[in-house]
Amino acid sequence: MATSPIEPRIELVRPNVKRTQSSQLRAPHKEVHSDHGEVVRDIIIGFADGLTVPFALTAGLSSLGSSKLVIIGGLAELFSGSISMGLGAYLAAITDRDHYYSEEKREREEVVCKPEAERQECREILEKYGVSREASAMVVRDLCADHEQWVRFMMDFELNLEKPKVGRAWISAATMGAAYFIGGLIPMIPYFAMKNVTHALFISIAITLVILLGFGYIKNWVTVRTKRSAAYGAIQTLCIGALAAGASYGIVKAIDSTNSPGASVP
Repeated sequence: MATSPIEPRIELVRPNVKRTQSSQLRAPHKEVHSDHGEVVRDIIIGFADGLTVPFALTAGLSSLGSSKLVIIGGLAELFSGSISMGLGAYLAAITDRDHYYSEEKREREEVVCKPEAERQECREILEKYGVSREASAMVVRDLCADHEQWVRFMMDFELNLEKPKVGRAWISAATMGAAYFIGGLIPMIPYFAMKNVTHALFISIAITLVILLGFGYIKNWVTVRTKRSAAYGAIQTLCIGALAAGASYGIVKAIDSTNSPGASVP
């Protein structure tokens, strides 16, 4: 019987399909994770503080009715706050680094002076993850053969300490200080452009309202990545900023009325 001309072509195509499917199955799964978590954290902290504190201060000072006073007071707080935030971030990073190396030195001494106790700690750590004693015995034996990996294991799983990155302190200081300055400068822009302090206050409130909503939404979207959490973050950030500004405005207004010439003195 004659062979159909279609059959050879089917046979030629099938191996390619199988190879494609098998190559897809063998392809390694790649997970995408952000390597900028610490930078994002510094930006969020710096920008949130910068947007809330100077805005609350300028809103409070605007109750005195002087744009010049608002600008001078706002700039003074802005520069001092940026420097303070940067120094705080630097000192925090330095402290974390010193703490890590201090604990690492102690672990190096313990694996040499008290190896059996450290091996027992390794077994206990593995048991927390459901590893049997028989299996952990082999793991601990291979792990403890290399002191560097042994110390690294103890730092990661016993102390939960991450090795600090080189130059992290300066990056954290610069990031947080710059984020604070930018966040605090935004609510002050209307006071530079307008002489009427009341009009400038309302424009500043409107701008800050939009920025707070947007920042709260983006902040939670970047960290949690769900629309519900992003919406919650927007409302939460807005409420905190509004409470801070309202409290500052009321306090400055109360102090000014107390110190005014018409105020009664007991």
